[in-house]
Amino acid sequence: MSDETPICSAKGCRADAVWVLAWNNPKIHTPERRKTWLACEEHREHLSQFLGVRGFLKDVVLLEEWEEGSSATDR
Repeated sequence: MSDETPICSAKGCRADAVWVLAWNNPKIHTPERRKTWLACEEHREHLSQFLGVRGFLKDVVLLEEWEEGSSATDR
């Protein structure tokens, strides 16, 4: 992992990411596939709604917890 602080995926936002929004598009991704967007506190709800309306949103997890989970599976 790099030393750079992850930033929010919302267009034009440069705030530090706090949340991971895990999603997939069932028309093109297998069910277990997870793509991710990062969100700051301000944009979490907006990005979640955007993905949710389309049926893409699968999970919303704190970035810290997501990274801990990734580290555990990397071992």
